[in-house]
Amino acid sequence: MIPNSFEYKRANSVEEAISLMTEDAQVLGGGHSLIPALKLRLNNPGTLIDISKIDALKTIGDNEKSVTVGGGATHAAIANDAALAKHVPMMGQAAREIGDIQVRNVGTIGGSIAHADPAADWPAVLLASNASVVISNKDGKREVDIDQFFLGFYDTALEEGEIITAIRIPKTAANQHSCYVKFKQPASRFAIVGCAAALDLEGGTVKDARVALTGAADSAYRVKSVEKALIGNSFNLDLIHSAVGDVTEGKSIMSDHYASEKYRAHLASVYVKRALKKLL
Repeated sequence: MIPNSFEYKRANSVEEAISLMTEDAQVLGGGHSLIPALKLRLNNPGTLIDISKIDALKTIGDNEKSVTVGGGATHAAIANDAALAKHVPMMGQAAREIGDIQVRNVGTIGGSIAHADPAADWPAVLLASNASVVISNKDGKREVDIDQFFLGFYDTALEEGEIITAIRIPKTAANQHSCYVKFKQPASRFAIVGCAAALDLEGGTVKDARVALTGAADSAYRVKSVEKALIGNSFNLDLIHSAVGDVTEGKSIMSDHYASEKYRAHLASVYVKRALKKLL
């Protein structure tokens, strides 16, 4: 449980952090994902660049068309933000379910999605919210649609020498009518299965829907079969039961000592239904 030796550097700005990036460098935000990996020697950087003191990364901005969450914003800050509570309630719901108070006070959303743990809460929530990820590098900035950000098991569109500086969440009717529910591992509070759902309802009819699962497969994913079954129909209990079938079809479902593949697949359907029922 002792990491390899590395050089530690603290950056005071995003620009300085990027200038310090080398081929074997790793960025340290809150550290709740990275430090355990270092201790287990699953990650062996030559240089650790600490960005935890960059205030510009911690802001949450309420803009005309979106809420912009800094990559260094803590889970606790997100849980208590009024703009997110109003425009994207599932963000606060997810944040309050992460870890314990110590983890929420230090852990960051940018660090979490960069790590892309298959049992993390944020990937499903951001997929359901139709967010985009703002990434800075030596050439400037680029913005990646969330549907193209999570690529697989601990794998994202983040490239070498890049830092997540913000997450943009659009202000939509669907995001205003959203929720997140999960079946959590009691010690770590990671999701054995978690579901985020956002619905745009017009006169009781589903105009748009985004439903995403985490914890079930090697990466969070949208349940497009459910979305398709919901859109254009009157939103009621009967629709929920008919729309939610095998929500893991075509996916390789994880199995461990917390839940077998069969049990996880069952939980996935149960929690998609629970999320949708919460929006009734």
